[in-house]
Amino acid sequence: MLSRDSDIDSRLTIPPTDWYQSLTAAGLRNPKVHGPARYWLQVEGSFTRALQKQCSRSFHVEVRREGFATPTQEEARHLGIPHRQFAWIREVSLCGDNQPWVLARTVIPLNCLEGEGRRLLHLGNRPLGAYLFTSPHWRRGPLETGLCNPALPGQPELARRSLFSGHNSSLLVGEYLLPALFQRSTL
Repeated sequence: MLSRDSDIDSRLTIPPTDWYQSLTAAGLRNPKVHGPARYWLQVEGSFTRALQKQCSRSFHVEVRREGFATPTQEEARHLGIPHRQFAWIREVSLCGDNQPWVLARTVIPLNCLEGEGRRLLHLGNRPLGAYLFTSPHWRRGPLETGLCNPALPGQPELARRSLFSGHNSSLLVGEYLLPALFQRSTL
């Protein structure tokens, strides 16, 4: 039998996700994108900053795993890198008031880690957005909406992602919305 902590940890995984180029296209498949999640799927600017505004006490980033690994075939195709090429992959929980609200997965190809990009290897518990939105070199591309295929209750059902481009390279940031975000949200 799993302990409560293990059970919670198993739900905090990113399920397989189908991606759509627009909120409208995703909404044809799942009307939940037009409910409480709509605001979060369309937030412009720093997602972290928007989450921090919802906190009544505290916000923090918990690193779940990071290191060199192989992206999924779909991620590699989206980034335009060879499928078997390693990338720096960072998965974190974005926690508001000591509760995970969002899971984030960033895939950073090797060519992004040159020069100033080496800082991406050493973010620790600092939010990625603090780096991307303060650097004049990175530009966000269009947001895509994701419909997740959760295997366990409590896993994300909806997500968003975008490419950030700069220095002749791109990295992929995905944000997977946990149900706790909607239970707490005051929007």
